[in-house]
This record gives sequence, structure tokens and C-alpha cells, in this order.
Amino acid sequence: MFEVRAQALLECLRQDAVDGLLVTSMPNVRYLTGFSGTHAMLLVTGTERWLFTDFRYAEQAAAESGAVAKIVIEASSLWRGLWETLRAARGLHTIGFESAHLTHRDFERLLKDGSAWTWRPFVDVVERLRERKDPGELELIKEAARVAGAALDRTMPAVRAGMTELEVAGVLEHALRDHGSEETPFPTIVASGPRTALPHARAGSRAIARGDFLLLDFGATVGGYCSDVTRTMVVGKADGRQREVHDAVLAANEAARAHVRSGMTGKDADAIARAVLEQHGLGDAFGHGLGHGIGLEVHEGPRLSRIADVVLPEGAVVTIEPGAYVSGWGGVRIEDNVRLGAGGAELLTEFPRHLIELS
Repeated sequence: MFEVRAQALLECLRQDAVDGLLVTSMPNVRYLTGFSGTHAMLLVTGTERWLFTDFRYAEQAAAESGAVAKIVIEASSLWRGLWETLRAARGLHTIGFESAHLTHRDFERLLKDGSAWTWRPFVDVVERLRERKDPGELELIKEAARVAGAALDRTMPAVRAGMTELEVAGVLEHALRDHGSEETPFPTIVASGPRTALPHARAGSRAIARGDFLLLDFGATVGGYCSDVTRTMVVGKADGRQREVHDAVLAANEAARAHVRSGMTGKDADAIARAVLEQHGLGDAFGHGLGHGIGLEVHEGPRLSRIADVVLPEGAVVTIEPGAYVSGWGGVRIEDNVRLGAGGAELLTEFPRHLIELS
């Protein structure tokens, strides 16, 4: 698996006449080697791969990546190991680097200490490979989606009017751990009442009242891979306007899931859901894009938005998350995860989407 990924990367580099790539993004390092630590660099060339890390990860790196890369343990600076390796290697003249993931300080290292080589910036070269999920990646995302659904199923009966958003977040995150999530891939969003109009509201001290919308946006992580799910419900009985807006967002979600497929652009995918909300008079209330890729990161390519002209690749796993937000009143978002195919989208999140009224 890692050899296939490395060869795909090397083919991209050969097209640009580059001898290797310095990888400094940790998700990209994990994608290419399996290393799950937090401090490393990877040098990929046509003949060899070197993984540079420190003594904290000596055993871990050997176990996770020793079969696919030479492990270089550095006591002081990973950069020292890189320069020593480059000086000893042959045939390396032009080397790419991930310009989106390199600090200015480290870029200066390339110019000063690495002046013996030509450095060429690359953007999203590994990320584009990561957009197409292989069967192993898909199974991990499916399991992360299952864990998220099980955690929500366990959380809902515990929610009561008078609880704070933070208390609900605590119940949900406890359930995620109990069902096997390694961590939360992003800060859990729990918003109630008028705060549901904030698409990325953080859980706060607000007490939930009967009749409030309750929006939960959360995910699970399994084997490093993420799920990302949102459901909006009502604590108590829903009123007519709440049902109307929820029905509109649900219709947009259903239309997108039915018609989004690989081969179309992210812009075209977004337009499917946006047209439904516009028909319900909620076009202006849908301010963000339809979705984004998920995998080793909860937000990765491809993008599904009004300005995304890139074609959606087959095998990508993306979110479908239309929403409508009315300041001072509240909002609704319904988010699912799907795998894109030429014949349509495979649904990975099975939790019900109808408007749930919590007693």
C-alpha cells in the first residue's frame, strides 16, 4: 500500500523533473509511511525514503514505518539529519518541498544550510493523491462513521432541558470514546436555541430550554481517519417554523446525496443543494459550501462550494452538509459522509435525518 502511494508521488515528481520531495505535513507523512507520531520529516526519492524523527518515537517509528523507510533518529534537530543524509546521497539535485506546510524560519534553512541543492515549491501534491481513498482507508472511515452514529444514539436519551451545551458535549464525547474513537477530530460543536445560527459555535455554558433547536456537529477517529456528522433536533416539541426550515434543509441534503457523483465539479455539486434551498426562500441563509473531503484530516480536498471548479475524483469521501441559518432565531444543518463514484454517492452515515423531538 505505501509503495503504491510512493510510486504515485514519484510519478508526479518525475513530470516536474524533481529528484525528491521533502514532506513536512504530518498527515502526509502518515499517508506515505504509516507513522502516527507528531514530530517528523520525510524525504522521498526515486530510490529511497528516509523518515527523520526524535528519540521519543524510536520504537514507534520502527514498528510503523521501518518496512517502508529508513528511520533516522536525531537527538537535537531533524534538519541536521536531513543535511547529513543529503550530503551522503547521490543524484539528488532538485528537491521539492511543501510550501503550504513550511514555516518561513524553515524555508530560510533551505536557502542557507541547503544551498547546495535547488529547492522547488509544491502545493497539494500529496493532498491530491489523498483525495482518492483506497479500500483500507474507506473501511476506516466507515468505522469512524459507525462509531459516531453509535455515540449519538447513546447521547440523545441523556439530553434534557436545563443541561448546558458543555454538559451535552461531555456526554457525547464520553460516548465517542466508549465506542472506540481515538480522539475527536475537531472540537465538538454543541449549539442550542439562537446559537444554532452560528455554523461553528463552540459548546458553551448556555442552558438548553424546551423548544430549542439543538445542533450537534462532531466526529470520530479510527485508525487516524475521521468522520464528520451533524444532526439538528428539538428539545421538546418543534414548532411550525422549525419543521419548515428543517424540511427544507433535509430536502437539500437528499437532493445532493441522490445526484452528486464523481466527474462533476465541486461547484456543480454545491448547486444541487443550493437550488433546493433557494426554492424554499433560504438561499441567502446558506452561506457556506456544500461539503469537503474527509480522511486523515477532517477538512481536506476535494471541496464542494460555489467557487470549486476542480472535478471531483472517483473514490473521494466527502461531506454533504447543507444548512440554513437565521441570525437571532437559529439554524439547521444536516451532514452526512459519502463516497463518490461515477454512478452516484455511497452513503456512509446511517443515522436518521428526520426532525427528532427529544423528550
